[in-house]
Amino acid sequence: MTLAAARGLARRRLGKLGALGAQRQRSYTPAPPIFGAYDVLDASSAITAYPDPLDVPDSIPRPSYVPANFFTAPIWEHEAVEVDIEAPGERIQLGSRSEARVRKVASLAAEVLSEVGKLVKPGVTTAQLDAAAHKLILERKAYPAPLGYQHYPKSITTSVNNVIAHGIPDDRPLRPDDIVNVDLTLFHDGYHGDTSATFLLPEVDDKGRELVRLTEEALELAIAACKPGRPYSDIGKTIEEFTKKNGLGINNQFSGHGIGRRFHQPPWIIHYRNSEHGCMQPGDCFTIEPALTQGYRSRGTLWEDGWTVSTDSQARSAQFEHQVLITGDGVDVLTRRG
Repeated sequence: MTLAAARGLARRRLGKLGALGAQRQRSYTPAPPIFGAYDVLDASSAITAYPDPLDVPDSIPRPSYVPANFFTAPIWEHEAVEVDIEAPGERIQLGSRSEARVRKVASLAAEVLSEVGKLVKPGVTTAQLDAAAHKLILERKAYPAPLGYQHYPKSITTSVNNVIAHGIPDDRPLRPDDIVNVDLTLFHDGYHGDTSATFLLPEVDDKGRELVRLTEEALELAIAACKPGRPYSDIGKTIEEFTKKNGLGINNQFSGHGIGRRFHQPPWIIHYRNSEHGCMQPGDCFTIEPALTQGYRSRGTLWEDGWTVSTDSQARSAQFEHQVLITGDGVDVLTRRG
């Protein structure tokens, strides 16, 4: 989950989406030849109804932003829960129980993402990936943090091909030439762990493979730019220098974010060259999650489902995300997969 989910509340169309019929199958158009061979998902693919959420046992604590009646009432009747994303971010006290808890939940998130990644195959639906992730999260006595966050109806997001972020899992089978980003967040013992990766299906063409490889490399370079005393703006500078050299675009509608007890909080991590103030300090915990696109045009349009954002150029987009903690002398990646 990224900042756009927290800031796009006014665009939710709850009344329209709440009572309509079955979900649509996704529709396609051929990709522009310059970007490779794959199917483009368009806004007509948006679901026409929010599905009922998968159940979570009462024994697993919910985050405070989940409406009390989320699992018992239709979406248009959900209680409103205010989320103050601009309140000052909480720094993790190194060596404390808070640090141990945030490390634990981030490790659990990495475990779940690794297991879900093994299930990404042609013919599998993104709804099946969601159900599998949901089960894996509950087995760890954790809560799937996106579920109920500003009325989101699923436990993960799945963004296929030209979808930049926040794709809602559905009944569309993955195709052999798809790329798909799986983004998940766990809430456990009062803290959040947030991570994502883009997975390749077996017949992805060379241009798609290059996009995914370079996006992961951009994230690793950004992480290497982190240490106490360095400006947060160095992260965006590093990513932009790399993407320009490799002919890619950086979507500027989404950002990384501080994380801990709260899902989204300052600092906001901008993935392109910027003049944001502030330097990293020991105990700062945040995500870095650049969404890169083929070509320099990287803007996206929000679909009628209120969540999905796809590229205006119809180019593919890839994203990788890690949650990091600034230590006394460097940075630890809390969501590194084994």
